[in-house]
Amino acid sequence: MVRGKTQMKRIENATSRQVTFSKRSNGLLKKAFELSVLCDAEVALIIFSPRGKLYEFASSSMRETIERYRSHNRDVQTATRFVEQNMQHLKQETETMMKKIKQLGISKRKLLGEDCGSCSVKELEEIEQQLESSVRKVRERKSQVYNEQMEQLKEKGRTLAAENARLSEKYNSLAKQAREKNDGENAASLENRPTSEVETDLLIGLPETRGITLPIHVLY
Repeated sequence: MVRGKTQMKRIENATSRQVTFSKRSNGLLKKAFELSVLCDAEVALIIFSPRGKLYEFASSSMRETIERYRSHNRDVQTATRFVEQNMQHLKQETETMMKKIKQLGISKRKLLGEDCGSCSVKELEEIEQQLESSVRKVRERKSQVYNEQMEQLKEKGRTLAAENARLSEKYNSLAKQAREKNDGENAASLENRPTSEVETDLLIGLPETRGITLPIHVLY
């Protein structure tokens, strides 16, 4: 069985209330002292009795502790005000951005030819001018991209032509070296061939007078 929490309320009997105050305040002062000693904490405790009597405890200087509390409280309040102001500023910016987004959505639909039924002639003319301006910019950009691509292709063509010329020159040089090498080998082969005499007859004169023959020696 779970017991409910006991509701605290003011002690109506003055004597009992005074006794309870005396006990509890002494215990509270004792706990404050123990906390300052055991935990090396800066503790300041102020108690006013129902009759206005002051009870206090300070682990160091009551005045310095109170001043430190005030300084900390000022910093907290300043930070709180800064956060609140920042939140208010962000809220205003959010509302402004939402309005801009809504307006841009309306403009986008009109540029797409939607929701134009309520537009006046002047508004329709402005939309037409915006579309013409957009088309002109798109065409300019298209032309620029086209020219850039053409320049890139031309540069690539020049690079390929230069590479082709270099390869052709290298090929011609290698072919020339090969021909020179073959000519040298053929010349050396002819020089090294053995020389032999071949005797043949050379006929001189008209057919009817070809009775005279001269020996000719041919060297191979």
